[in-house]
Amino acid sequence: MGSRLFIFFLGVVTISAFSRISNTSGSLRGKEPYDLVYPAYFGNRINIPADNPLTREGVYLGRVLFYETRLSANDKASCENCHQQRLAFTDGRAFSQGIDSIVTPRSSMSLTNLLWTRNFFWDGRATGLEQQAATPLSAPHEMGQSLERSAERLRHTRLYPPLFRSAFGTDSITGDKIVKALSQFERTLISADSRYDKYLRGQYQPDPAEARGMALFMKSPSPERNIRGANCEHCHASPRFSLEQFHNNGLDSIPSDPGRETFTGLPADRGRFKVPTLRNIALTAPYMHDGRFRTLEEVLDHYSEHIHNSASLSPVLQNASDSMDGKGNAAGENRYAATTGGLRLTGQEKKDIISFLHMLTDSAFITDSRFSNPHIHNL
Repeated sequence: MGSRLFIFFLGVVTISAFSRISNTSGSLRGKEPYDLVYPAYFGNRINIPADNPLTREGVYLGRVLFYETRLSANDKASCENCHQQRLAFTDGRAFSQGIDSIVTPRSSMSLTNLLWTRNFFWDGRATGLEQQAATPLSAPHEMGQSLERSAERLRHTRLYPPLFRSAFGTDSITGDKIVKALSQFERTLISADSRYDKYLRGQYQPDPAEARGMALFMKSPSPERNIRGANCEHCHASPRFSLEQFHNNGLDSIPSDPGRETFTGLPADRGRFKVPTLRNIALTAPYMHDGRFRTLEEVLDHYSEHIHNSASLSPVLQNASDSMDGKGNAAGENRYAATTGGLRLTGQEKKDIISFLHMLTDSAFITDSRFSNPHIHNL
């Protein structure tokens, strides 16, 4: 596993989001700062805009809004529809369904540990959580209602004017404040108490299968040196198991979904998608941007035997294999031909890696009452 697993300072830090931005506007004076608690090894490169500091009042309002069906055009959908706490804030579908049952073009991503995220959606088109939060609210086939209409509807309730006053110092309810409150709540969705975290803190000893899977996960294959590895950490680096990167992971030789190319217009981005977090991965099936894999076993089979070559295939996957002759390209073959290759993992190695991936499940996260539905839909 290497000594690099232990370079992290193993402790817990409490950071007041409010203290990071002391020059706040007068309307936020007197608000109680929300204390974010997370392991020091997660790092402090967090993303909280200066004009939207976290307060307890704002986070609570965001939680209420997250489960509010009045933000949808048919009064039946809320953010929870696509982001259920028990599924680590995913929905268990290959493609999510909105107010009119028309499926979205891509699978819902987990809302785990967004505090460290800067680019959102599978193609990274939203460069901040506030921009991301606004998109599904007004998308015709998701929540299907303009922010202006949502704000108007909330103004005509007894519940919301006091909550907005408490959070923002004014009765004024606007689409901008709705988005800010939702973003505050979503930044608190921190998952950091899995068995892997306990292992890093010296509170858990992996069983043999987990230990073998961890070693494979962290290593790159080097058959010429008799080193076997699953090459996972290149894209899913510990401890958060996600990176601000986009990769073509060999799903198709000719991608039907252009991925990030849609946003950048660059052919090199064809079929590239945002690397998702693997935290709570055992809870977030189906997998990939189109939900094509139902199980972790199918995911491991893909990386082991079914990597499709293409011009934009991630460099970390090109010719990566645990077999000297398992690189997916016959002698003299076009590098970008529609052939398949992969890591050539053994059946036991796949099982061991999956055992390790189950170490990333955080049971406390999916049952934390701070993130649950406050049951106020009918108030």
